[in-house]
Amino acid sequence: MLGSAGALPAPRVFLLRRRPLARLRARLRRPPLSPALAAFMDQLQKQARRALHAGPFSVMDKAYIPPSGNKHDYMSWAPYFWPNPRTPNGLPYIRRDGRRNPQIRKITDHDELHQLIPAVETLALAGFLTGRERYAAHAAHLIRVWFLDPATRMNPNLNYAQGIPGRVKGRGIGIIDTAGFPHLIDAIGLLAGSPAWTQADQAGMESWFQRYLHWLRTSRNGRAEQAAKNNHGTWYDVQAADEALFTGQTGLARQILLRARRRRIALQIVASGREPLETARTQSFQYSMMNLRGLCELARLGQFAGVNLWRYRSPRGAGIVTALDYLLPYALGRKRWPYHEITRWSPRGLRPMLWAAERHDRPRANALRAALRQIGFSTEEKIWLSLGWQN
Repeated sequence: MLGSAGALPAPRVFLLRRRPLARLRARLRRPPLSPALAAFMDQLQKQARRALHAGPFSVMDKAYIPPSGNKHDYMSWAPYFWPNPRTPNGLPYIRRDGRRNPQIRKITDHDELHQLIPAVETLALAGFLTGRERYAAHAAHLIRVWFLDPATRMNPNLNYAQGIPGRVKGRGIGIIDTAGFPHLIDAIGLLAGSPAWTQADQAGMESWFQRYLHWLRTSRNGRAEQAAKNNHGTWYDVQAADEALFTGQTGLARQILLRARRRRIALQIVASGREPLETARTQSFQYSMMNLRGLCELARLGQFAGVNLWRYRSPRGAGIVTALDYLLPYALGRKRWPYHEITRWSPRGLRPMLWAAERHDRPRANALRAALRQIGFSTEEKIWLSLGWQN
């Protein structure tokens, strides 16, 4: 049963697309469904039913105590650092770029957060589209446990994210751990209007993100990540701009997005479209895609602050679509990737970027559309892409 969900207004989301979401919800109230739409809904509800069994998750679950002595503080270890074979106690840890140390999973905050966000996002979307309150209710419960309940909530800081044993208790680089927060914010937008999501819940989350954004902008770790020149700086801006929009600070979001033209696009992309700071990594293609995805998300957020990043070109003539064009011949198998890549990668990661770029770069639309078709997608996957879904 779809209930009265179709009467609700378009949701207040930022990365997902508001009007397609509203149109899809209305269409679901007018059976029969097309085979593609029926397959999409079947897939979504299967994922949502699995997510009903997720969690709850909490920073209090970890066995380790952060250096503050307060388990409410988030904590994680840097993934690419390993015990030092030259010292008896393995300290200080040494870097092996791209090689994940499985020891990091002993601290559960990172893994639990990265289970929480997609579960909440899936449940919220299923609840929004179907009107079935059990989905929205579990999403709301998961959010409350992680962020709002006094006994289990996370403090709004990342003082101890991606620490390195024997070196540092936490780093600005650790802010990449919360790169999924904008997707959680979209989930909150999908929950609006559900009886399971109260005004107190909404106010509590807005307050939490106001305090977290203040920490991002004023703390030593936050300032360090803001100054990062590579993908870390990009994803810092995605978080900060999205959280500014969510908390009603549109002017601040505009400032962040305007600066991103020079500090991200112009700095990171050379005239050919290559991203040198990412091709220097041991997972060079994947990091190039990851940074480009962040730039595309910034461009999406720019639509809410009057900043058109899709059209911006640096003094070298480079822009977001330039970087996408650079990657395409390698993704489509026309060229062999010449940089270091120690793991397997799939061109499918480019699909959301191609879908978005095709709608904003009309002169290149046909070529981008053809590339998207060549990478391939099913009819139900097309629906996911049309909603702006990234997972």
